[in-house]
Amino acid sequence: MRLAMLASRIRVEEKLLIEALRQRNVAFDIIDDGELLLDLAQMGEQWRQYDAVLCRSLSQARALAVTYVLEHWGIPVYNSAAVTALCNDKLLTTLALLQAHVPVPRTKLAFAANTAVQGIEEMGYPAVLKPITGSWGRLLARVNDRDAAEAVLEHRETLGSYQHHLHYIQKYISKPQRDIRAFVIGDRPLCAIYRTSEHWVTNTARGAITSNCPVTPEMGEICTRAAQAVGGGILAIDLLEDPEQGLLVNEINATMEFRNSIAPTGVDIPNEMLNYVLSNVREEVLR
Repeated sequence: MRLAMLASRIRVEEKLLIEALRQRNVAFDIIDDGELLLDLAQMGEQWRQYDAVLCRSLSQARALAVTYVLEHWGIPVYNSAAVTALCNDKLLTTLALLQAHVPVPRTKLAFAANTAVQGIEEMGYPAVLKPITGSWGRLLARVNDRDAAEAVLEHRETLGSYQHHLHYIQKYISKPQRDIRAFVIGDRPLCAIYRTSEHWVTNTARGAITSNCPVTPEMGEICTRAAQAVGGGILAIDLLEDPEQGLLVNEINATMEFRNSIAPTGVDIPNEMLNYVLSNVREEVLR
């Protein structure tokens, strides 16, 4: 068996995965996605040796493009292109969750600033404006009144990307200065952490502190249904605790970071990821 790990940069997460592969004596190669040249009509000899590819690319667009090509050639990729495409797009994620009756924050979509303001005021302030794609809490904006909403929307209207002109609006959830990140592998909730911060954006990339969060039966059931809604795989599911509605699924990440989650949970996340990939590869070989 031989694996490839597609990466843009070797972060702590990739180092942990590399160490786990070495301990298991699994043959593998690290492939820099920035140096790839792919002939779409035929699989290159380089790729014929791999039983599967673990995608750890930092670039969402690049990772998705390469995954589509590899799957076209018949190479299994974790996560799959279909799952990655759904999770990279907050609109598609929300629609998939709604279709599966998974609880989410109330969300509206507008295409012009004036209708976006109308939608926000129908929901009530404060509200959260998000880009359709992106991670690490970048370009999030909580707007507390009409002046703030109009100012943020005006800036977005002047940005060049068409994605900034899709106004994805969520009702602000008054969470207890924390959110929850749960890790699901396959259909199995693995563990979860609280991410606590005085700032309303509770990403660890923004300085949030992590601690263990017990996976309750309710959380496990919601996370399992959320993972199934987007196609399953190796996923991080972000949940919000609403004082009235309970747990709501906020986002799902298909290329998750986990460096700050191993110590508080006591779970060997990189080895659990490899368990999933290797068991799937073995099943494919036996078919």
